[in-house]
Amino acid sequence: MAKFLLTSTYTVEGLDGLRQDGGTKRAEVIRALIENSGGRMEAMYFGFGQYDTYVVCDLPDHTTAAALAVAIRAARGLDTRISPLLTAEEVDEALRIHVAYQPPGA
Repeated sequence: MAKFLLTSTYTVEGLDGLRQDGGTKRAEVIRALIENSGGRMEAMYFGFGQYDTYVVCDLPDHTTAAALAVAIRAARGLDTRISPLLTAEEVDEALRIHVAYQPPGA
């Protein structure tokens, strides 16, 4: 499984739904969505700043992550972005791969 960070900002409609449902119910809905997609929610937090919610989860693959992002955004309650997360070991592995790159103008 791969680890992902879902960041979301509520739309006006989404905020109305949050006020009706409350935070606990919304967290349960997100946990069920992730688990029904074959994943596992590690943590969910609400925040005040650039994003309203932060979800750290494990998902089977990038295709599943994309499917979740599309489904959530299409419902129009949240503007959601999904970012893959890498462990330190995965970064070390990536750094061992030689990549030839020529920057513009070089």
